[in-house]
Amino acid sequence: MRYQVPQFIEVEDKIFGPFTFKQFVYLAGGAGIGFVFYELLPLYIGIFFIVPVAALALALAFYKVNNQPFIKTLEYAFYYVVSTKLYLWKKEAPKEGGRTEPRAAPQALVVPAISQNKLKDLAWSLDVHEKIGSKGGNRDSLAL
Repeated sequence: MRYQVPQFIEVEDKIFGPFTFKQFVYLAGGAGIGFVFYELLPLYIGIFFIVPVAALALALAFYKVNNQPFIKTLEYAFYYVVSTKLYLWKKEAPKEGGRTEPRAAPQALVVPAISQNKLKDLAWSLDVHEKIGSKGGNRDSLAL
């Protein structure tokens, strides 16, 4: 028996004319809230509330940011605002009116002088370990 497989599962169905169900809900909600403001407030004050609600309803219904619905952008913005932020480094501003102490010049690095005999002894011991280690002897079994 053959079953019909849906082809376009990412495309939402148009239910109310040219609008999907989500678009219709956003537009109807915006129109309803705008109507409430129109009825409760005088028109010259209500306009300041109706226009932003209508703009938000239109943005939720039709506007896409980076091919994502606007509601996702609002969700991400909300999470960004309420989540904790990790500051790895925060430079402190210098105190105004305060004196800055002059820094001492860094001291030159002192390299210990190694005598010629010590260098020869070190080279000889390294050479002996390499020769014994290459003959198959175990490093732990070396007795020097």
